[in-house]
Amino acid sequence: MNLEICVDSVESALAAAQGGAKRIELCSALSEGGITPSAGLVSAVRAAVDIDVFVIIRPRGGDFVYSDHELAVMHDDILEAKARGIDGVVLGVLTEAGTVDVARMRNLIEVARPLHVTFHRAFDVSTDLDRALEDVIACGADRILTSGGKPDAMRGAARIAQLRKKAGNRIRIMAGGGIRASNVRTVALKTGVREVHTSLSKDVEAKPSDGGAELGTRPNSHKSFRVLEHDVRVFKSALDAITMAPKTRAPVQ
Repeated sequence: MNLEICVDSVESALAAAQGGAKRIELCSALSEGGITPSAGLVSAVRAAVDIDVFVIIRPRGGDFVYSDHELAVMHDDILEAKARGIDGVVLGVLTEAGTVDVARMRNLIEVARPLHVTFHRAFDVSTDLDRALEDVIACGADRILTSGGKPDAMRGAARIAQLRKKAGNRIRIMAGGGIRASNVRTVALKTGVREVHTSLSKDVEAKPSDGGAELGTRPNSHKSFRVLEHDVRVFKSALDAITMAPKTRAPVQ
């Protein structure tokens, strides 16, 4: 079982690597679901860890329908990330109709090669997951991150199992969304996936200050997120226990 951890700092990247993760998804603005990190952060994380580093390519929060200007930004961000020695990118583009934008995805994937490409959870807000699966395969992506179209992978486990079976060997299906050490065994056995994605991030309170100003539009804007090595080790132990257990066939849905 392969473990991918979502991180937004060098400290969290180090915790993920030291805790046993195979790969990190590097982003900024976790409160927005992740947007493209700065070039400086990408370079610092790449220098700090030896595990695979995948960078999210998302120019803003919100929906996944992008203007030509935003697509140009994504194009350049992919080139910047490639220049810093990363191993893969994570992205997703939809049409206004809620389908995968195959043409624009193909263009971005061509720019990204030979890096690995994951289609992120934009997949889960598409209007038809079965069609989206075929479209992402047609784009040439290597992997889909999905919660089965549900708020979390536990509730979407049956759908993830269906998608995995339909995908066969054509593309990897990675489960993500609300997965923790306490439920990863259930998710893995119900879906049959061999890769899982989690954030494991905890809120970290800002150091006390005399000022009372809030920055940004969200409450508690001084909070940050942090992945702890201990939490990664606990999660990895739960994964290893699944790997060492007798093989259990995922149920046919």
